[in-house]
Amino acid sequence: MSVKILAIESSCDDTSAAVLSDSKLLSNVIASQKVHESYGGVVPELASRAHQQNIIPVVHEALKQAGVGKEEIDAVAYTRGPGLMGSLMVGTSFAKGFALSRNIPLIDVNHLQGHIMAHFIEREGEESHIPPFPFLCLLVSGGNSQIVRVNSYKDMEIMGQTIDDAAGEAFDKCAKVMGLPYPGGPVIDKLAKEGNAKAFKFHKPQIEGYNYSFSGLKTSFLYTLRDHVKEDPDFIKNNLNDLCASLQSTVIEILMDKLRKAVKATGINHVAVAGGVSANSALRGAFEDHAKRFGWNIYIPKFSYTTDNAAMIGIVGYHKYLDKDFSDISLPPYSRVII
Repeated sequence: MSVKILAIESSCDDTSAAVLSDSKLLSNVIASQKVHESYGGVVPELASRAHQQNIIPVVHEALKQAGVGKEEIDAVAYTRGPGLMGSLMVGTSFAKGFALSRNIPLIDVNHLQGHIMAHFIEREGEESHIPPFPFLCLLVSGGNSQIVRVNSYKDMEIMGQTIDDAAGEAFDKCAKVMGLPYPGGPVIDKLAKEGNAKAFKFHKPQIEGYNYSFSGLKTSFLYTLRDHVKEDPDFIKNNLNDLCASLQSTVIEILMDKLRKAVKATGINHVAVAGGVSANSALRGAFEDHAKRFGWNIYIPKFSYTTDNAAMIGIVGYHKYLDKDFSDISLPPYSRVII
């Protein structure tokens, strides 16, 4: 008899619900919020209000697409954190209410663990490329940049992480300075394809170990714009593609340099990438290049699993269900935590 999991994700500005039958994904519905674009970033209060409007329709649609009735659900998995507290409270409250009403287990999931475990989602008719344990994962998103050694779904060791800004955050902030829309990462990726990655040089931080830092790069980028705009007010417009290409190239060089060191130190050549920035075409290209140059076995998620989604929460929930690792109804959400 298969286990059917209803999964809820509401950590930031995407409301998502998914239904899984064991490790097989039956549906994955996401409602994105456009309201934040005019503000250049996510407004927490507006995000939580939108979640309240979206949560019931999204869950209804996920059950409908899966062809599963609510009485068939065996457990509810939800994102407990990290994320925006107001947003998390909406998903947490709904999950608790659903579990109580059906008298079924409640399973809390770490959002970052979900991103990593997205590689284990299976779907009928789709080829699966699942990494073996242990493997290394470069987790890169708007709020996190980490190198994680993954020994099992519940045993993950952070080898390095950002000490300030995350890679995705650096993309978004630099894009905002150039007058580009939010989110800036995908826009920079698109413009960079028409630019020269060697046109400009930006600061690369010298941080020991496997930790990252992107605040110095962000400052270097800002100073470059400031100095050139003094001489040419149209500097950004005239050099936009090259600026995007050079910035993107620098970020990826920083990410891959540390990852190469981690692979060499551990001897683990099964390497995955996860998180929102894993959708970046140049980062995906860098992984493919390293696979050819260094013999890495690489694991790149489908685009639909790179952004925040409930499918990744559901796959963690399924494994926790097998271990009977259920959560107490009294547990509150948390805004910040490491794996």
